[in-house]
Amino acid sequence: MRARDDMLFPFEEYELRIRELRERMEERLLDAVVITAPGNLMYLTDYQTTGYSFFQALVVPLDGEPFTITRAMEESNVIERTWVELTRTYSDTGDAIQLLVESLREFGLEGKAIGYERNSYFFPAYQQDRMADAFRDGRLQDCYGIVEEGRIAKSPLEIDVMKRAAKATEAGMRAGLAACQAGITENEIAAEVSAAMFRAGGEFPAVMPYITSGPRTMIGHATWEGRTVQPGEHVFIEVGGCYRRYHTAMMRTAVIGELSDSMQRAQDRMKWCIEEMHATVRPGMTISDFDQLVRSIIVANEIGAELVTRAGYSIGIAFPPSWDEGYIQSIKPGDNTVLQEGMTFHVIPWMWGVDGDKTVGISDTIRVTADGIASFFTLDQDFTVADRPEELPC
Repeated sequence: MRARDDMLFPFEEYELRIRELRERMEERLLDAVVITAPGNLMYLTDYQTTGYSFFQALVVPLDGEPFTITRAMEESNVIERTWVELTRTYSDTGDAIQLLVESLREFGLEGKAIGYERNSYFFPAYQQDRMADAFRDGRLQDCYGIVEEGRIAKSPLEIDVMKRAAKATEAGMRAGLAACQAGITENEIAAEVSAAMFRAGGEFPAVMPYITSGPRTMIGHATWEGRTVQPGEHVFIEVGGCYRRYHTAMMRTAVIGELSDSMQRAQDRMKWCIEEMHATVRPGMTISDFDQLVRSIIVANEIGAELVTRAGYSIGIAFPPSWDEGYIQSIKPGDNTVLQEGMTFHVIPWMWGVDGDKTVGISDTIRVTADGIASFFTLDQDFTVADRPEELPC
């Protein structure tokens, strides 16, 4: 490992992560692991690229120097960003899996127990099959989750980076809410959100903001499509701000005109849920306890709304196509995972189907502290009521 002082975190942080990974490898009787998930590669080495559609891997032996397998074009990312000293590259006409197998043998790992991330989006089945066919002189074993065990609880250094991401999230949301009025298009709101995020120091997020208005708020994971906001409608905005690939996320709602009784009740119930969450959730509770607290408050409404999803998900390092770490941990029923200090979640007590045709949201990104939880945000939770609900010109 090459010590350097120009990475996101101090070199000692990466040494610790590799040491803890090797401890887990020993527990699983593994001689080496092949890590392919982009978030895990960044967590271990500070490596990042948008070119992860091409095969890339970090091989960490139990003893000896780690090495990377990358497309030749991406070797500069290894050299310029990471502590990794050993690289093996393939050309665009080369065979990445053949190079991986040859490199395992080159570094004395033939006949060894090799772990690989079988559930990685970026190591597809046909490549895994080819590796298994070519590496018959060793034992291949699924090690999915071996890096994520370290990622689930963030270090104080990671929390500080997420605070930077939160500034971009808040800036984007403030700008988006301020833009909401009758006659504006969803695209114009999106432009304000994006510009504000980036001006506040944010970087390109794993997913661009979700912005819908009126009846389109009922469409799951829809975002702006040029629709013009009409008087009396509402706008649903969800922003995921990013800094150095770490994310925080937030839902808010704007109303063009007066708050109806049902919208007022939706706002108050979501705010109550978040208040109860901050008063109750602490280390030692289970994920199932957390889910039950959120779900029981939201589903007991009298305005026709549902909580149609999980109650939240882990958030931190992310690359497209998703800003969450929900594959590591989601807040859902029946999960007896115990909350621990340093865990970070986007908690989403949103309400789908208010009055049958409106989706609204207020959410929070939180970190688990030694004795409770704390928000990354300061932005007011109330629905924004636009000042200009006048009729559109004919």
